[in-house]
Amino acid sequence: MRSEPLIEVVDLARYYEMAGTIIKALDGVNLEFYRGEYVSIVGPSGSGKTTLFNLIGVLTALENVALPTVFAGLPWEEGLKKAEELLRLVGLGDRLGHLPSELSAGQQQRVAIARAMVNDPDIILADEPTGNLDHETGRRIIGLLQRLNREREVTIIAATHDVEMIKGSDRVVWLRDGRVEKIEVR
Repeated sequence: MRSEPLIEVVDLARYYEMAGTIIKALDGVNLEFYRGEYVSIVGPSGSGKTTLFNLIGVLTALENVALPTVFAGLPWEEGLKKAEELLRLVGLGDRLGHLPSELSAGQQQRVAIARAMVNDPDIILADEPTGNLDHETGRRIIGLLQRLNREREVTIIAATHDVEMIKGSDRVVWLRDGRVEKIEVR
């Protein structure tokens, strides 16, 4: 007998209007995914695979950050607690129940940062982690990443234009025309 599903999709539909025609990208999809499964979703181009994967937008900020903890084997309640703590750390303690459509681009970016940190990774790859953030929030995120690096020895690799992020780096790799131009050790 199977255990409870980790993820359950019930009667999922996503319709688009294009040139006056309704496109049914997903039309009443029902799926269950269980712990330990290896699931491949296949189908020709236009069958709805990408649309299905891009519908994480139905999860609240809290659920979105907690979801990876399930795949890491943490009980849901523990994952929610950890996710709440991280969302508070990135300044979103008052947005736990908000959907992505109810969050600004900067708030969505902070949810992504919290989600990246929820399973205590050894490495964080961050593409412009302060790009959509106001100055003060950006400084808080930089401080959090620096603290993770210092206290937990998490390797941080960030693509950035933010001078404040660069200031805290051990090394700065300068790229030009797709090549390493120089590496600055600090």
